[in-house]
Amino acid sequence: MKISRQSKIIELINKYDIETQEELAELLMKDGYNVTQATVSRDIRELKLTKVAVDSGKQKYIALQKTEPVMSEKLTRVLREGFVSMDAAQNILVIKTVSGMAMAVAAALDALQISSIVGCIAGDDTIMCAVRTAEATVSVMEKLNRLINSAE
Repeated sequence: MKISRQSKIIELINKYDIETQEELAELLMKDGYNVTQATVSRDIRELKLTKVAVDSGKQKYIALQKTEPVMSEKLTRVLREGFVSMDAAQNILVIKTVSGMAMAVAAALDALQISSIVGCIAGDDTIMCAVRTAEATVSVMEKLNRLINSAE
């Protein structure tokens, strides 16, 4: 039951902008899971969910895990589904995303822990990544292309 419930939580947070444990508990109950706020709280902790800001000024839960070098399927999916294009300007990598997806894609990029990426700033549909050198920018672009294309 726990594995099924936690899988449903991941599915729900990917589908909806869920801001509170109470909202998550309500959605789980609508799907037939009899949960308490304490159970939801434990699941959130075990799944290592975190909150990120969304465009409306609210926050939502996302699953961000510092994973092994191989990216989790979820992060790959976020990159693939949110990615539109990328281009380099010296050591700045500009990534265009589907409207509203820049923060999620930037969070997935951060989770990759690519040492050449110094940091990312996300807007609504654009991410600016500061990369250590112009040469490293080309390498990061190649790596991202491989990840995005291998996920298809």
